[in-house]
Amino acid sequence: MKAAPFEYVRAESLEHALACLAEHGMDAKAIAGGMSLVPMMAMRLARPAVLLDINRLAELRQVGIEAGRVRMGATTRQRTVEDGADIHRALPLVRDALRWVGHVQTRNRGTVGGSLVHADPSAELPLAAVVLGAVLTLRSQADGERRVAAQDFFLGPMFTATGETECLVEIEWPVWPGEVATAFDETAMRHGDFAMASAACQLQLDAQGICRRAAFGLGGVDGTPRAFPELAAQLVGHRIDRGVAQEIAHAAVRLTAPGSDLHADADYRSHLGVVMLTRVLLQAAGAARAH
Repeated sequence: MKAAPFEYVRAESLEHALACLAEHGMDAKAIAGGMSLVPMMAMRLARPAVLLDINRLAELRQVGIEAGRVRMGATTRQRTVEDGADIHRALPLVRDALRWVGHVQTRNRGTVGGSLVHADPSAELPLAAVVLGAVLTLRSQADGERRVAAQDFFLGPMFTATGETECLVEIEWPVWPGEVATAFDETAMRHGDFAMASAACQLQLDAQGICRRAAFGLGGVDGTPRAFPELAAQLVGHRIDRGVAQEIAHAAVRLTAPGSDLHADADYRSHLGVVMLTRVLLQAAGAARAH
């Protein structure tokens, strides 16, 4: 199929883009990489009257690594993050997640902010965002900027807290001080396909192998990516072995509400969630002990 007719506007500045969104509201859709929006338009699942091209706005491509955080413009290419050695050292879990995103060709074009705004519940970057506690900055012409925690940004499948006239402009990723160990895993029909379920984990262990800090989450097993800070806190002060990992994984999955589709029913997704969360907890713990 072909996209429905639309008006194309190339933003000359962020102010121009915000003015366009203010004028057209829900009828306008911003595009940068287009890896999610263009296929939806081709299938007429999305029919914007105005397509607002923000791809050339340099102010939305800036990346800054600071003490305790990485600030990333919304249109930063996924490949830029994947290839950046400094970003990898600061945010190893994000790089782990990116290796599962589509293929090299889509990561060359796709943007970090585009994946977050698209809000597919099985997507990798939204899961990394909620696990790490990222903060997203939205801006509109009328109301200026507001900051939204990732856990509050994703409201449902492909539904976010972005207002009708707002544009995502920046993502702030917290950086843990000290050495961290990470793991990311997912199950899909083929590599690059949408995940039936995914799991992510970041840990810090002390010299005796005791957990001092933990964060983990699941994707594809609920309407939004899920992190479990209360369960993660229960790992602190304990050694993470298979029994502990499985117990935590079962507890996490019990807090989710998996759906069913042609690829997997709810019971199978629950099973995958337990298996993969157990796996990433053990992988991260093993990597931390090897440091």
